Amino acid sequence: MTEQRRVIARVLSDATDHPDVEEVHRRATVLDSNISIATVYRTVRLFEEANILERHDFGDGRARYEEMPDAHHDHLIDVQSGRVIEFQNSAIEALQREIARSYGYKLVGHRLELYAVPLQSDDDAPTP
Repeated sequence: MTEQRRVIARVLSDATDHPDVEEVHRRATVLDSNISIATVYRTVRLFEEANILERHDFGDGRARYEEMPDAHHDHLIDVQSGRVIEFQNSAIEALQREIARSYGYKLVGHRLELYAVPLQSDDDAPTP
């Protein structure tokens, strides 16, 4: 692996969000100003093909990336800010398996993305 790919891998590994290629490039050039956007695109594609990265389309017109997760999780996307919240919910997982079973199938995988806006008032806030 080239040193530039190592830098890109480190940027992706350190990411706590789901950056797009342009953001990966911005972060990588802080560490190595010689990294081109083309190198980032090629490296991200290579990592995706090697199942090191998972690509997401959260409806904002940008492919966004995260390291291939160790455990399954779903995403809640704030459509105003673009913030992505990862979550796990056993009730949702059970319901998805039950839906597949009710149609005569065994669920072998899924991807759940919820698109939302922040609650605007105390009246909308959930009660504990």
